[in-house]
Amino acid sequence: MATQDFLVELGTEELPPKALKPLSDAFAEGIRSGLEEAGIVFDEVEAFAAPRRLAVRVRKLEDAQPDKPVEKRGPAIKAAFDDDGNPTKALNGFASSLGVTPEQLDTLETDKGAWVVYRTVEQGKATVELLPQLVEQALAGLPIPKRMRWGAHRTEFVRPVHWLVFMYGNTVINAPIMGLEPGNTTRGHRFHCPRTLIVPTPNDYEIVLKQEGYVIADFAERRAVIRQGVAEIAEKEVGGKAVIDEDLLDEVTALNEWPVPLLGRFEERFLEVPAEALISSMKEHQKYFHVVDRDGKMLPVFITLANLESKDPSQVIAGNEKVIRPRLSDAAFFYETDRKTRLEDRIDQLKPIVFQEKLGSIHDKSVRVAALAARIAGAINSDPALAERAAMLGKTDLVTEMVLEFTDLQGIMGQYYAANDGEHEDVAKALNEQYMPRFAGDDLPSTLTGCAVAIADRIDSLVGLFGINQPPSGTRDPFGLRRASLGVLRIIIERELPLDLQQLCDWAEQNFSQLTEANTASTVVDYMLERFRAHYEEQGISAEVYLAVHARRPTRPLDFDRRVKAVDAFRKLPEAEALAAANKRVSNILTKQGGDSIGEHVDNALLQDKAEIALSEQVSAQAEKVVPLFDQGDYATALSSLASLRAPVDAFFDEVMVMADDEAVRNNRLALLNRLRNLFLRVADISVLPGA
Repeated sequence: MATQDFLVELGTEELPPKALKPLSDAFAEGIRSGLEEAGIVFDEVEAFAAPRRLAVRVRKLEDAQPDKPVEKRGPAIKAAFDDDGNPTKALNGFASSLGVTPEQLDTLETDKGAWVVYRTVEQGKATVELLPQLVEQALAGLPIPKRMRWGAHRTEFVRPVHWLVFMYGNTVINAPIMGLEPGNTTRGHRFHCPRTLIVPTPNDYEIVLKQEGYVIADFAERRAVIRQGVAEIAEKEVGGKAVIDEDLLDEVTALNEWPVPLLGRFEERFLEVPAEALISSMKEHQKYFHVVDRDGKMLPVFITLANLESKDPSQVIAGNEKVIRPRLSDAAFFYETDRKTRLEDRIDQLKPIVFQEKLGSIHDKSVRVAALAARIAGAINSDPALAERAAMLGKTDLVTEMVLEFTDLQGIMGQYYAANDGEHEDVAKALNEQYMPRFAGDDLPSTLTGCAVAIADRIDSLVGLFGINQPPSGTRDPFGLRRASLGVLRIIIERELPLDLQQLCDWAEQNFSQLTEANTASTVVDYMLERFRAHYEEQGISAEVYLAVHARRPTRPLDFDRRVKAVDAFRKLPEAEALAAANKRVSNILTKQGGDSIGEHVDNALLQDKAEIALSEQVSAQAEKVVPLFDQGDYATALSSLASLRAPVDAFFDEVMVMADDEAVRNNRLALLNRLRNLFLRVADISVLPGA
């Protein structure tokens, strides 16, 4: 079949910057899936996105669907013809429904008999006939929370639409989309090129826009241009390093068609304000990048992106400097004002702020977290008094002017203000560290006081909300309990803390008087242990390994993690599959014969066959060797040692009849198997692993 490139561009008013990339990706994916569903062959789908346009180009798109054979089964031969061989009503009706005569039908022979069948070839539709509906469907499927109308039009979209490029090869597809007449003309930059531009072919699209229209249509290219330009101007102008936040980079890429980086300055006096506050002000409100020196210290400069090449860049810079000055002045004023009131004097201001209607105020939560943090600190050899103090002060920065204005600074400003108040260094750090990790891969608390408060805060939320029957459901998790669970697990494992989830949740439950659900602590523990599954899947550890450990329900995360790592290593040994299968067989036998009622005392006098004597000796030798390893938590070494049991276990099942006629002999053999299985169960239920 012949192929041509296809191009669709939808011109709009300025699109929401944070939504531009998701909209572009979804548009391209919608067209890709539509083409695949229609069976039209193509080479590559390319997405373009700029503030005033969404476009997709498909390379080497075939000009029609492939023809496909069609086969429709009719009545059975017995029902299709009468005794004289004439067509019956059933056959005539089937043929008539297809617009053919009975003579044009074939016969299909199957194992269940013969049938009348209609065979033909359905000719594929032309691609240009299918593209309009396909594009409409892709646009309708875009992730737009709220669509808008404009003028007298009934069309709805995220922003008003103004032009449409719709081409297959060098030919315009004459089919309106969203009420727009298609053409081969796009529009250039709003100021540098406020006119239409002809796109000769889809292949010329981004070239025409870039060379004539002052528009870099490719989002990734524009992003790279901005990154390089920002880095270069920081180095060239002030010998500094631009700090490029990836989310901010995406946002300014979505705001600019023709980005030009410019460096502005502000007064050095503002550097007395914590850098985080200055950065927040510049980033959130003005979309500026900040610059640091070689030592990582913030410089009194910023980098902004102009969406044009100004004839007098100094005027653009001056305008931005004029805008940023009152923002930084506000931050400086908030900082100075906040420091006049100690954090401890703000504790009572937390009483009117509701944490959760049934669980009380932020002050109530702080009191609970303080009590829990003190107990946790004692359990990890930290100072309970410092943990209690940090927890009571933990949420006080929420009522400061700075955090009320810049909510992302909670915790960060608390640390600064606590240090200003003369609080212990660990207390001050804990006010920030209580929120760590804020997201997947984020740093963990560096102090034990910070660990205690971070864990206590999350456990209090989990127990409280589960205790009033407000657990996460489906995609709803308004209090971030899934993230809180993973945060607790990460802190305990990576900081190697000797904490037990059951004990933590029991302690937390004791601080509440309003819980309505029974066995809340155990329910929360089960929920948190279930979060381990995704945690290990991200590390490439199979679900079977997780399930093998989870079957034993160890409630100390550090211990759970060591078991998982040990079982994962064991699973890769050549003996693992056979031993897993043997454990499964042993488990089934023991379950059928009474399970927990079977002991593990083996009477050597009742051992008869050479294979069972050998297995008993090996099990005893291994028990003596690995039990101390289990007690030390060295599960990996223990399982590696137990792998040597494969040969005697295989020999036992090959040569020994477990269910002997003699009851004493039979029970002795069951006890031997139970002893064998219990050795493995000290780590995990390896019968869950794939077996040979």
